[in-house]
Amino acid sequence: MSLLEYFHGVQKRLPEEAERVIKTLEDTGPMNKEDLSLTAKVKRAVLDHVVMQLYALGLVDVSTEGKSKICSLTKLGYEFLNLKDAV
Repeated sequence: MSLLEYFHGVQKRLPEEAERVIKTLEDTGPMNKEDLSLTAKVKRAVLDHVVMQLYALGLVDVSTEGKSKICSLTKLGYEFLNLKDAV
């Protein structure tokens, strides 16, 4: 299986909110979960679930700054955005 095929399979399995989260992080850069929830228009409870899926796939990184969890796109996340529509 090629990376393109893998990304295509990932795209099919992720909830629709995941694409909004990824695109928001691409457009806006790293942000805390509250801002990400508002900007991506994803309910906070759903956002936590989506972010953990994206984190497990290595597409998003989550770091702690004080009490905030900061989400950012990883290098693999950027590759996913570039290649996901290629298949």
